[in-house]
Amino acid sequence: MHDSAVIAWMLFATQAGFQLIFIIRALLRPHREPSSRFAWVLVIALAPGIGVLAYVLLGEANLGRSRVGRMRAALDALPRAEQVAGASAEAAIPERCVPLFRVGYSVNHYLPVSGNRAILLPDSASTIAAMVADIDAARHSVHVLFYIWLTDESGLKVMAALKRAAARGVVCRAIVDDLGSRALIRSAHWRDMALSGVRLAAALPVGNLLLRPLKGRIDMRNHRKIVVIDNAITYCGSQNCADAAFAVKAKFAPWVDVMARFEGPVVRQNQHLFASSWMAQTDEDLTSLFSEALPTPVPGFIAQVIGSGAGVRYSAMPETFVALMNAARRELVITTPYYVPDEPIQAALCASARRGVATTIVFPHRNDSWIVAAASRSYYRDLLEAGVEIREYVGGLLHAKTLTFDGETTLIGSANIDRRSFELNAENNILLHDEFFTRAMRARQQVFIDAATPVTRAQVEAYSLWRQLWNNSIAMLGPVL
Repeated sequence: MHDSAVIAWMLFATQAGFQLIFIIRALLRPHREPSSRFAWVLVIALAPGIGVLAYVLLGEANLGRSRVGRMRAALDALPRAEQVAGASAEAAIPERCVPLFRVGYSVNHYLPVSGNRAILLPDSASTIAAMVADIDAARHSVHVLFYIWLTDESGLKVMAALKRAAARGVVCRAIVDDLGSRALIRSAHWRDMALSGVRLAAALPVGNLLLRPLKGRIDMRNHRKIVVIDNAITYCGSQNCADAAFAVKAKFAPWVDVMARFEGPVVRQNQHLFASSWMAQTDEDLTSLFSEALPTPVPGFIAQVIGSGAGVRYSAMPETFVALMNAARRELVITTPYYVPDEPIQAALCASARRGVATTIVFPHRNDSWIVAAASRSYYRDLLEAGVEIREYVGGLLHAKTLTFDGETTLIGSANIDRRSFELNAENNILLHDEFFTRAMRARQQVFIDAATPVTRAQVEAYSLWRQLWNNSIAMLGPVL
């Protein structure tokens, strides 16, 4: 046999060996649906070189051993989650809603606590104004965590408020995602905040791009939006620290978000979530924050923080969404910019409509992700056939992540209904039971519904063959991401 033939056979055997190793790894990977394993086996088998490379980069939700270790060490050092916000208020929750808060408890062990109050902010500019006012009134500490923080008008206002607070002796800490806020971190504004006394950290630093795949996926990000002031006030919702004009993706503007300002014991749970992120990235111990006495109990609603991510139980957010969808009896309304569900969520949403619940879901008409837009629309036909009302918001990019049901329960936060939020991102949400707040949230959802066009079965059935093929092909990639 010629030397060239021997070399060819050796290369073929090496390639086949690598394929087999990664096919076995894909089959043995835990926490995956059979469809995901099957998709990866096909990709690796049919596109050997590219398939193996894609699996190395995207095949596993691998945060990296050192990062996971730091997260667990931070949680071990902090007080236990169930101890930070007072006694459980489960006894005061209506019986049919108790399982929802138990699902939430299973994620982080935050208890449902009573005595909370909240206001829904009118818009993005009002949210920034409220944050700045609270920071200017802060006496002890200000903690800020954002996925994206832009150096636009809103971003600069918050920076200026932090510098003013630090100048008068308030301890200010700000942490941003290293990828989402990379422009800020590399700007003079970041250095100016540090020189002004604001303590800064970057979440999940990317480091060397060539070595990053060996240490964990580059696209596993901290997507949370948390502001905590004086251990007494917190903000939760979908808004990054940016103008509605959102300069980095201005053609989709305005970005339409929902944020709420909370007071009460639930603040301590958001503080605990912030502290776990901070301590995982820095050497500063924040456990003393939880030695302060809880505020005097006052009347208020029951709420619970749900913080998902790679460091907590797998499938936390999809299980939460499914539980909420299954609990609805009269009405279920959802807004989300990104809809790439797993099978249980799609089934739960369809089942909600089929059992007579008035089920509405609102998406943006123009999405900043063409991949997600195509994948989302591949699910329209089944949703519409089940009786789900689909609307597409036309007043900008609807970025709000909200869920209400039966006029009494609300979920607000940063998590989308897509696999990225489920498996890759660190997210924060607040689940609450309160008719007054839910009525306000439902009214806001109605504003979105009124500014959205209905999607009909006739429209979806009129999609061209090529459009259907495109949407379904993109959606088919969901399990491999």
